[in-house]
Amino acid sequence: MHPSPVPTYTAAQVREAEAPFLEQGVPLMARAARALATEAAALLTARRGGSDGGAVEDARVLVLAGSGNNGADALYAAEMLAGWGATLCILPTSDRPHREALEAALAHGADLRPVDEPPEVVTGLARSADLILDGILGTGATGNPALRGVARGTVAALLPALAGEHPPLVVAVDQPSGIGMDDGSVPDPTVLPADLTVTFGGCKTGLVTRPAADYVGRVVVADIGIGDELERIRRRDLG
Repeated sequence: MHPSPVPTYTAAQVREAEAPFLEQGVPLMARAARALATEAAALLTARRGGSDGGAVEDARVLVLAGSGNNGADALYAAEMLAGWGATLCILPTSDRPHREALEAALAHGADLRPVDEPPEVVTGLARSADLILDGILGTGATGNPALRGVARGTVAALLPALAGEHPPLVVAVDQPSGIGMDDGSVPDPTVLPADLTVTFGGCKTGLVTRPAADYVGRVVVADIGIGDELERIRRRDLG
């Protein structure tokens, strides 16, 4: 494990900390999406120059959207980026993406691609993108974290684009999809290496544990308002 200057948490601890806020109707997803969009815009600014707004204008953003809240975070963040001038292309890895988040992105003119897009088309989309949001899997995933089916095929088709002369930036939503959030395992190397991982609420243990730590890039912990509860749970679990 890499030395971590901040406490780390398990996926279960994060879910437990979120639960009372969600029951009270606190908009955790909106907070996460805004933090994600802001960090993505800053990354584009560092690459393209200019102000945050100017850097996002006409940027091509490819959204990998899974069926869970992770995909919804990515779609809502993409909606915000579109509001700042980005062009969106959505590549779902499930035929059940978060409906409201998808509709929000489509309302900003997003290009929705089919789930069964051919690999060569997926590679081409990545090569033409300025930024990829990896929103396939998050803390809700359980069991073996390796990508399967369409998700694995999509990432496998994207990887060659990262070896090009001008590869797209990759921002992981909460975690790079396909890593073990708790143990840092990478059971299948078909993982999209991130330039930046924006993780929500607290730093997950797997993000600072090898081999997964080698895929996360720079880690930003976005404050969504659950920090005190999360720390209470961590201290309780320490006994």
